[in-house]
Amino acid sequence: MDTDAILADLAEHWPVYTAIPFIAALIGYITKRVAIEMMFRPLEFVGVRPFLGWQGVLPANAERMAAIATETLTRDLVDPKEIFARLDPEQVVKEIEGPLLEAVDDITREVMEQYQPHVWEALPPNARRMLLARVRAEAPRSITKIMRQVADNIEDVFDLKHMVVTNLARDKALLNSLIRDISRTEMRFIARSGIYFGFALGVVQLFVWALTKEPLVMPAAGFVIGWVTDWLALKMIFLPREPRTFLGVYRWQGVFQKRRHQVAADYGDMIASRIITVPNILETILRGPKSDRLFDMIQREVQRTVDGQAGAVKPVVAFGVGTRRFQDMKRAAAAKAMDRLPETVHHAEDYAVGALDVRNTIVERMRGLGPMQFEALLRPAFRQDEWKLIMVGAVIGGLVGELQVLLMLH
Repeated sequence: MDTDAILADLAEHWPVYTAIPFIAALIGYITKRVAIEMMFRPLEFVGVRPFLGWQGVLPANAERMAAIATETLTRDLVDPKEIFARLDPEQVVKEIEGPLLEAVDDITREVMEQYQPHVWEALPPNARRMLLARVRAEAPRSITKIMRQVADNIEDVFDLKHMVVTNLARDKALLNSLIRDISRTEMRFIARSGIYFGFALGVVQLFVWALTKEPLVMPAAGFVIGWVTDWLALKMIFLPREPRTFLGVYRWQGVFQKRRHQVAADYGDMIASRIITVPNILETILRGPKSDRLFDMIQREVQRTVDGQAGAVKPVVAFGVGTRRFQDMKRAAAAKAMDRLPETVHHAEDYAVGALDVRNTIVERMRGLGPMQFEALLRPAFRQDEWKLIMVGAVIGGLVGELQVLLMLH
């Protein structure tokens, strides 16, 4: 087709040609939005396994993603021993003193009434009051001692990695929220970039169509638009890691790197409010894979307290229930203490949140990370199955390109 014919065609069909860059921009935007949503949705696999269907990239790789996030968190941001050292055992005891003494009274009565009610009833009132008073007096010292043992041996009773991985892998919506909330700006950038990149490539597409009138050009161009813009947008989130000037005038730094201070604040808020929380920590210590070690600590201390404070009534109790049964009583007291611990310690939660200061610790250390370490917080979420997201964008672009052909031919 000669130049005059091309110009005449452009003049005759200018509305169609004018629409091409805008449709291409729409292709770019749609493919980005679809790619973003496919990262997070659906939470569970929809379709016919193993290949005919889809599950969001993050939910589908929840355990692996949780493990990666935890590795960075525990390696670079949070040291459990340092964090727990901030708790003052004596202040914790003050915070829980009322519930603690109430629990001590209840446990003592329950154990005695369970194992030998007749012996408990036969004890003179003064002897019962003396036993309760001595145990109550010792309880704060025992709790303080146990807390110091826990702080000094935190790795023996608390598995931070297990806690974070378990919570994130179990709650896929929480994992989605962790990544999506801190990368909301990056997601908007990806979607908007599709408009700009798509429009620019659409201009090229316009001239190619004018020159060739080849029906395959539009779907092929749509495929390329979807592929290139998805790939480029994902790269521009993280690269370059440091500000660089392109063509002598255009200065650019990866969006995620540029926002590191705000990302650190958002990440710290999320971790401290929903993952490394006092209830989650307590649940892991009491029910986690190392909970038996805490129980051993409590049992030793309870037995020591009972033996040390029973005093004059100990022979009477041991005689009444038998030596072996007396040991069972002490183990039962330790088990009941474990059961009452969450409810009792709950009263110190406000103090613990402030003392542990998880949020500010994470924020401060995140802001001190190098570019590569900082990138590792979010990059794995995009790297895994990234090609699938790009391919989806390309396929959608090709389909929309085919619609463009139908529009032009009709």
